[in-house]
Amino acid sequence: MNSDPISDFLTRIRNASMVNKPSVSIPHSKFKHELSKLLKTEGYISDVKIKGESSQKELQIDLKYSENGSPVLAGLSRLSTPGRRLYVGSDELPRNNGGLGTVIVSTSRGLLSDSEARKRKLGGELICEVWS
Repeated sequence: MNSDPISDFLTRIRNASMVNKPSVSIPHSKFKHELSKLLKTEGYISDVKIKGESSQKELQIDLKYSENGSPVLAGLSRLSTPGRRLYVGSDELPRNNGGLGTVIVSTSRGLLSDSEARKRKLGGELICEVWS
């Protein structure tokens, strides 16, 4: 039993990239699948696949590395936790590393990157920040 599955998701990816694993398996949920698809779109991971049958589904996440073997994903940090939710308006969205990183926001239109949420003028719950 895990009290914060999103934190567990981020920690598994962080740990796998630190030891240069080619991929990592994570228990499936719709939210984690959408989050991993967004990470792929932003260029932090290379691929996401769903493996297994109905109750035993897992996400197979292929990590991305640069030519010299260092991980593209330098850091992941959880912003909103189960005990302390962080909500912001569209004009208050933070910029990670001066705009070089990505803040993932859960909006009424689904999970979006901070730049996409700014374009659409949407606020929401800050899920995590990712940087390379």
